[in-house]
Amino acid sequence: MRQDIAAAKAKGGCRYKAYGGFAKPTEIPNWEGQARQGLSSASDPKLTLDKQMHGAALRRDREGRFALTPATCQSHKSSLTRPRESEAQHGAARVEAPADYKGIAVRILGIVTRTHDSGLALLDDGVPTIVLEEERFNREKHTRKFPFHSLKAAFDDQGLGVDDIDVITTPWDMKSLRRNMFWAVAGRLPASLNMIPASARPHVSTLIVAVPMGLRYGLMWHFGIKKKLLQIVQVKHHDAHAAIFFTSPFEEAAVLVMDGHGDESAQSAYIGSGNRLKRLWQSEVFDSLGFLYTAATEYLGFKLFEEGSVMALASTGGPTYAKKFRELVHLQPDGRFSINRDFISYDTHGLKKPFKERFTEAFGPRRQRNEPIADSHRDLAFALQSTIEETILHIVRALSKRHPSRNLCLTGGVALNCVANARILRDTDYQSVWVPPCASDSGAPLGSALWHYHQTLGHPRRYELTHPFHGTEFSDAEIVRALQDAGLPYRHMSERELLTQVAGDLAAGKIVGWFQGRSEVGPRALGNRSILADARDAAMKDHINARVKHREPFRPFAPAVLQERAAEFFEVDQADPFMTTAPRVRDDKAHLIPAAVHVDGTARIQTVDRASNPRYYGVIEKFAELTGIPVILNTSFNRQEPIVARPEEAISCYLRTEMDVLVLGDFYITERTPRPR
Repeated sequence: MRQDIAAAKAKGGCRYKAYGGFAKPTEIPNWEGQARQGLSSASDPKLTLDKQMHGAALRRDREGRFALTPATCQSHKSSLTRPRESEAQHGAARVEAPADYKGIAVRILGIVTRTHDSGLALLDDGVPTIVLEEERFNREKHTRKFPFHSLKAAFDDQGLGVDDIDVITTPWDMKSLRRNMFWAVAGRLPASLNMIPASARPHVSTLIVAVPMGLRYGLMWHFGIKKKLLQIVQVKHHDAHAAIFFTSPFEEAAVLVMDGHGDESAQSAYIGSGNRLKRLWQSEVFDSLGFLYTAATEYLGFKLFEEGSVMALASTGGPTYAKKFRELVHLQPDGRFSINRDFISYDTHGLKKPFKERFTEAFGPRRQRNEPIADSHRDLAFALQSTIEETILHIVRALSKRHPSRNLCLTGGVALNCVANARILRDTDYQSVWVPPCASDSGAPLGSALWHYHQTLGHPRRYELTHPFHGTEFSDAEIVRALQDAGLPYRHMSERELLTQVAGDLAAGKIVGWFQGRSEVGPRALGNRSILADARDAAMKDHINARVKHREPFRPFAPAVLQERAAEFFEVDQADPFMTTAPRVRDDKAHLIPAAVHVDGTARIQTVDRASNPRYYGVIEKFAELTGIPVILNTSFNRQEPIVARPEEAISCYLRTEMDVLVLGDFYITERTPRPR
């Protein structure tokens, strides 16, 4: 290393701008002594990379040690390349930087706690190696608890320690959050004092205002109190959401973030180009489509985070309240809007009392959870959904006029509204719309790492998110051990035998639990932790609900279709591998897949291509050979719980329900009675 440094000096090595403790503007950095220390102190969110001057590149060798690579002073062009991956195993491959770029290689831990969807992500030289949600481990939906289990899976089980991390990021900025929380309480006194009790904001902990401190305590508890921890880089919440653009298929795009609220706003718009994002505007925190939808969801008698149920219910309603409900949202020029404070009180009372008497007078009393769903509830859901759709279209159309890109990235929790997303494709001039599988806060830790890597450190893009499989996986030995512990007999099958058998089971009307490879990121099962069934049987939806899922009968199940044949069955002209739009089913095909068609004639599709998931594709392909239909039903592998993560949980769900078949990797199970051990 000393020889490398000497060589760099001899060549008049290039200079960097100040990086906190990284390097002084007029010095060649002492990488040998300060590599760890310098990276550890890179906590200033305003760090910028000198675009004209590139010095020596700090890279980690195969043993994890840092080495110095001399570089010449030259500008570089942003590039976007996909890492090469095994089709059979979705590992995150290390990718070498473009030849004309010399930067600083870092491994970043993005992590969050004290707010819903606690979890973490590891970004290794710009490539996500693992993305985990704590709920998959502690079995508590949308958990706020510290992600100790995720740390074990990402670090302990992989032989990594805190010394292997160069930067820690979190998707919340305390200065912005505290300022907004202060004005939320102080700005509307005395009524706004009702925002203080925890019951007003059940989705976040009161201690969210001290996330970095909570992270430090948790990390010290996990890794050891004597370990010296890095400073934690705080990334603004919507910046973290927007940064998923860096993994999109677009070199340039408009980026729209919509959620309940961040640390500064509820909606934000950006322009993304190469490895840079520029914010165009942001809305006031309480002018929030996400918060309005959440409040109305609870008013309709559903639990927190059951907005998807209301979206499905909306299709069964009518326009009774539609005109009146539009009074809640005032559309303004340039795509802006405001929420009518005459109807809402969640700006002073949070979710404890989100609506005023005027709302109740207009739309009827709040539904209790055990109360039957009446037509009035269906009509209110319809009014809510239609108003949200029209408001989103208002925003998007203005954004398209302001920026010439015909590409749009949607992210934030509201971006999971697949019906609205389909309308954007159908009713605006955007030609391509991309929504990541982890658009909700489950993707925020990854986003914070991406923001720091690209926006702050200036690294070029080198990874495209073409599949969602960044979770945990299990070996054959672990699967066999779980089956033996449960006393279940099994058959080990070859790939060809397994695909043929499962396709035949589906064609015969059987319900199959399907557990393969690495788990998906985000809230939806996308082919590795799924329950599969035959979409040709109109009664199949009721069978799955009665025998497995036990959920509301109005909620649809998603069709998975071979990507190259999607346009035959659905009104689509782009792939949708992450189940983020609900296009119309073609009239001449609906009768062929009645179980996949929602009451309004739409379907929340998943297109499946061979490269992203060859085994899942193979099952559908074999099914198509048997039946002529390249479509099957796909729903999440769970029963009113988080999606299963481990073989033991898949076995438990299989035994607690009436699935006909369980497939764990290469192992095929049909018996349900444990054998004596």
